[in-house]
Amino acid sequence: MSTPAADLPAAPLAAAPRAAAPQGRLMSLLYRPPWVGLLAFVVVFIVQALGHTVMIVMEDVWPGPDYIYQSAFAMGALGAVLLFLGMRSPKEVAATWYGFWAGTFLWTGWIEFSYVWSANYLGVPDLMDKSVAGAIATKAEYLVMMSSIGVMGTTLVYFLLNKETKCNFFLWFQRNLHLKTGKPSPGYQRNFAAITALETVYVIWFFYLVLLFIYDDKILGDRHPVTYGIFFVNVVWAVYLCQRLMKFWKVTTAIRYGIPTAIVAWNAVEIAGRWHLFTEFWERPQEFALEMSLVTVGCIVAALLAARTPAHQKAELSRQKLATASE
Repeated sequence: MSTPAADLPAAPLAAAPRAAAPQGRLMSLLYRPPWVGLLAFVVVFIVQALGHTVMIVMEDVWPGPDYIYQSAFAMGALGAVLLFLGMRSPKEVAATWYGFWAGTFLWTGWIEFSYVWSANYLGVPDLMDKSVAGAIATKAEYLVMMSSIGVMGTTLVYFLLNKETKCNFFLWFQRNLHLKTGKPSPGYQRNFAAITALETVYVIWFFYLVLLFIYDDKILGDRHPVTYGIFFVNVVWAVYLCQRLMKFWKVTTAIRYGIPTAIVAWNAVEIAGRWHLFTEFWERPQEFALEMSLVTVGCIVAALLAARTPAHQKAELSRQKLATASE
């Protein structure tokens, strides 16, 4: 998913003043590392918390339990509309952001709430926390979600063997396990909205399942020594991915790389929250309305700034200007 800056096509030097000048110092900062990657990371990371908040608000506050499935369907439908718009967009930056928001709304509206419905229909009880009286360790819908591991594994086989993939994760396995099924098709046109939406859904889904199986006492349990080791490895992995992300010049690549990076980092927050190391205020929007409002506004501002970040050609011009000034 990443593209080395050195491989980007050089833009005409005559265009440099037009790229550097117009939008002021703040926007010009966003044209270059580490801000390109940082903005993508911040937006995706905060959205993981807001996803929990939105579900709780929909279930308990507005529109409430009487209209929960109608509102969930509407949210998923909004994601489908965004995906349609993104797949028709000729602009890679716009298509990539459309894809991210489409995947987020489709996941929350149609996927997560389908497990809520299934758990209620089947009468699956919540799993209670053994260490905190009256606290829920794992909600019923996530217990039902564990049954989707077969679908996850089956579909991942396709992505793993897909010769058109540009995902570094899959390419690593193809290269090291000799799983290549052919050369990429010449002139193959990727649809960035579809790719980003599917990546968003699959990365969230994959790590949900990883955590759910880790938490299961019959497998490991959240206090198992191996779980502590997984937490440590996850933190190291997140730091490694972040330092790579901070070097990106191309905004669309940064977004697509930022999605798994932020979600890997969020896993550490999820595990630490499972250990009750802090108050998960995003799961208590009624008690922390002001704080959640500020977080939401901050996420919106970051998303707007990220959406206005220019494509990689302009970022390349900014780099050329910096190189010229340093000589």
